[in-house]
Parts: sequence; C-alpha cells; structure tokens
Amino acid sequence: MTLSALESVASPDAPDTAAIVEATLRRCGPIATLPAITTQIIRLSEDPSSTSDDMHKVIAKDPALSVRVLKLVNSAYYGMPHQVNSIQRAILLLGLRAVKNVAIAASLVKLFRSGVVGPEFDAGNLWTHSIAVATGARLLARQTGLAVAEEAFLAGLIHDTGILVEMQACGPNFARMIQKVAADESLAFRAAEEEVLGASHEAFGAGLCQAWNFPSSLQYVTGYHHRPWDVPEADRGLPTLIHIADVLAARSGLGYTRTVETDSVSPELLSSIHLAEPDLDEIAERLPEAMQESQQSLSEGK
Repeated sequence: MTLSALESVASPDAPDTAAIVEATLRRCGPIATLPAITTQIIRLSEDPSSTSDDMHKVIAKDPALSVRVLKLVNSAYYGMPHQVNSIQRAILLLGLRAVKNVAIAASLVKLFRSGVVGPEFDAGNLWTHSIAVATGARLLARQTGLAVAEEAFLAGLIHDTGILVEMQACGPNFARMIQKVAADESLAFRAAEEEVLGASHEAFGAGLCQAWNFPSSLQYVTGYHHRPWDVPEADRGLPTLIHIADVLAARSGLGYTRTVETDSVSPELLSSIHLAEPDLDEIAERLPEAMQESQQSLSEGK
C-alpha cells in the first residue's frame, strides 16, 4: 500500500484523506519514528541471513527488553519444562519473529501510556483492547492456518494505532470527537473521526505503518480491519482475522471497545475462512484466560 493508496481507505466523501494523513503524521513527532533498537530488530527478523547471535548482540544493549524476552519464553503460553535464564537460548527457542513482536510491543506500550482524555477515554484501556484482539487473532490463526500465529498477534497489537496518531497530533479536536462519540451511542466511531478529523483511524494507522516501513500485510490490517472484504482476496486473510478478533474482544467487553461497530460477524465472512459461530463461541470462552497470559508476558519487570 503506497501513500496514494490511502485514498482508498477514505470514505467517498473524503477525497483528500491521503493529504490529511500526511499532514497529520508530520505533526506527530516521535511517534512517527520507531526507536532505533526496534528498527534494528525488525530489520534482523526480516533478513534471512540473520542469526540468533546477531539478535542477541542487539537485545543485550537493552536490559528492559531482555527482561521482556525472558518473561515471554517463560510464560505459560510457551510452557517450557525448565526456567530459561539465557537471552541467547530464549531467542533460539522463540525465533526471531516472536522477538520482533516483543520489541514492537515494548515500543507501543510507551505510546499507549500517556493518553487520558477525560472520563470517556484512556489509552491504557485501548492497549488492553489491543492485547485482547492480538490474543484472539493468535487463537484464530492457530485454528484456521490463515496466518502465522505470531504475525497475527502483532497485527492485533497494532490494529488501532491510528488512534495514537489522532491523540498525538489532533489534540483538542480528538477530545471533541471522543465527546461526540460518548454522547451518541448510535454514532459510529469512524463516522465521528471523519466528521471532526477529516479521516478515520484506519487511514491514520495505514499511514503510520507506512512511516514505520511495515509490510503491506500490516498496512492492510490497520487500514481495513473494519471492512476486510474491501481488501484484495490474496491479502484478505489477516485483516479478516483481526476484524473477527475485534468483534470477539468487544463481545467480551475487554478494554475500550467503542471503536467496534458490530457485535456480529457475517456468515459469509466466517464461511470464507471455514469457521462457524460455534467456533467463535469456543474461542471467546478461551479468550480472557489467554489474554491474561499475554498481558503477563508483555508486562515490564520480573
């Protein structure tokens, strides 16, 4: 997805979306650039010639990140029979992709910390929702085989990052938009965004992912998670998983869910990935406990 393709993320009534996104990202400051160590880790994870030794040299420079990696490998999700205390062994056991996700999550959680907009919105609740969607997406990926589980998890973590752009760059207008949404339960979140800010969090999220040099698969997730049917069929799988995980998180009331526009998934969409409603019920039942494990593995400290 190129910047000009962001025009397709907009509603027909907002033809200047790409220009609005570009101008808004310029006002974002640090958020538009990932930390250098995270950028290094992403580059290593995507380089087929990289080794665990290469990754170890980078992670060893950041004690806090080292702790996060050890927490993840020793979490209930991985179920290691013995405690892992070596960063190098943890990298070997987890794989470079999972380590990349830890680094990105560490960068994201700092951005989600500073965003209280009155009683109606706290970015910490949005982070809780993002972890819930990430966890649900990982469960769905394992069940359907439509995506690598760890990539689905990362996609869930970043799906609402466009809201971070709005918080950072739009200030009083973002607060006004949140108040409009809180005052009218029938008002769709994206409709309020487009009315007040000129673009939705989907458009801002796709633009941010492009600024971060994320692959097109993740740009499609941030740009189309409310309407995956608009994505070319070859790229539709991951946005579809995130859309469904978004609905499941909202059904369970996990975090800030006002962004979610429906509590149901169309039978046609479910059928396209060979799932039925009972499958969603089963995943929804497992979601709260699995989410707690995700939160523990992503948290700071020992």
